[in-house]
Amino acid sequence: MTAGRETMSVVQEAGRPGHVTIRDIARAAGVHPSTVSRALDPVRANRISDDTRRHVVEAARALGYTRDAVAQGLRAGRTRTIGVVVADLANPFIAPVLRGIENGLGSRDLMALVTESRDDVDRLARLVDDLLARRVDALVVTGARRGDERALRRAAQRVPVVLAVRSLERAGLPSVTHDDVQGGRLAAEHLLSLGHRRLAHLRGPDDVSSFRERGGGFREAVLAGGGTLVGGELPAGMPTLDDGRRLMGLALDLPAPPTAVFALNDLMAIGAMQELRARGLACPGDLSVVGFNDDRLASHVVPALTTVRLPGYELGRIAADTAVLLIEDPTYTPARLTLPSTLVVRGSTAPPPAAARGPHDPGGVP
Repeated sequence: MTAGRETMSVVQEAGRPGHVTIRDIARAAGVHPSTVSRALDPVRANRISDDTRRHVVEAARALGYTRDAVAQGLRAGRTRTIGVVVADLANPFIAPVLRGIENGLGSRDLMALVTESRDDVDRLARLVDDLLARRVDALVVTGARRGDERALRRAAQRVPVVLAVRSLERAGLPSVTHDDVQGGRLAAEHLLSLGHRRLAHLRGPDDVSSFRERGGGFREAVLAGGGTLVGGELPAGMPTLDDGRRLMGLALDLPAPPTAVFALNDLMAIGAMQELRARGLACPGDLSVVGFNDDRLASHVVPALTTVRLPGYELGRIAADTAVLLIEDPTYTPARLTLPSTLVVRGSTAPPPAAARGPHDPGGVP
């Protein structure tokens, strides 16, 4: 009997395609069921020859076989799913991070279940419980903030938990983050090198590690370079366009407004630029703006945004790799990884306007 006729016969005997079994495929392909099992398992497929694997896969496809990944995972004590909790799915920065996580997992036949905490501590705790109830093999959390320690430590007693983007100093969990302190320093040093001395920081919530560290690095570098943070510490905002615009308005209403501002992320920086335009002011002619993240939007606004670039894709990929290593070896102890930041200079920064310069300082330093 030819392979095609054998396949037709098996389909007729098996009934609906969804009921095709490993034994059906083995009969059609003329191999042992254990060979079919290995050929259709991405983890074990390398144990047989490529020709045999292709032959089995072709037979399975002809029969309409669909692999039940959940059933296979449960037999192995795993679901082959990883829970991923982000703070805000609308934030453009999270897209490359998620792509890095997905690519890191997909190459190992794992799938991400992505959900959004909306930067709410209670909601994050509920989401973690829901993901654990779905028997995920690990958690990658990119939206942690102070107050999430208890829920995440409890989850870590059941599955590996990896923090990404944001860390929690007292949680004792592995983390993969950017060097936010370095990024803040780079922003300050750039503005100081242009001659700015009155600077403002459009800051975010202090209970988020990345925002706190960016602001700390910026503040230290400004003071070390002889600059002044005008208005002291402006009220904290959320990392949104609207709050960037609101905080920019507060900075402009100061008795001695800044000549440059540093926003904790690109969305706030773009909001700040919108407020400048609404008031008839030019960027960078009247005021320079620096963002953080280098979202895809940053190079498309007018003027293009000077910002601190973070390697989001690489961070996501490393976080996924760390989670997989912990699944495969619970005794593995990963080091805390910090990826470097780089400054990307574009059109939103320039020397301060002449009115802000000292009478004997052509470079703009008062």
